[in-house]
Amino acid sequence: MSENVLLVDDEKDFLEIMAQRMEARGFKITTAESAAQALSVIDTKPFDAIVMDFQMPGMDGMEALKAIKAKSPELQIILLTGYATVEKTVEAIKAGASDFLEKPADIEVLAEKIKKATADKHLHIEKQTEERVNDILQRFGG
Repeated sequence: MSENVLLVDDEKDFLEIMAQRMEARGFKITTAESAAQALSVIDTKPFDAIVMDFQMPGMDGMEALKAIKAKSPELQIILLTGYATVEKTVEAIKAGASDFLEKPADIEVLAEKIKKATADKHLHIEKQTEERVNDILQRFGG
């Protein structure tokens, strides 16, 4: 299975190079140059994971993370930053990020994190489905 990944970064050169490197590893990549663009793209296509820059003009990665999680809690978001601090990492994980990597991210490490995020998304969806089935069975005496 080829993972569908949304790559979000305001640095166009970084976005193009990273997309090429990830596609070479078998990922299906869609790109967005801003958090606002990413929010509109997730309404049109399903994604297994989102890899997003933490520092962007306008809406930053933390704001985007919260907005995406409010819209689609099952989406797995990996944040990238050139300015990692323990506080930012803890705040991002508490807000629902599945991981946090420093730039420049090792492409192999990132690929493994995307595969793990995809598996976590599928587990989240399975759990939601199981809860709905159990709720229906309880309500209708199944």
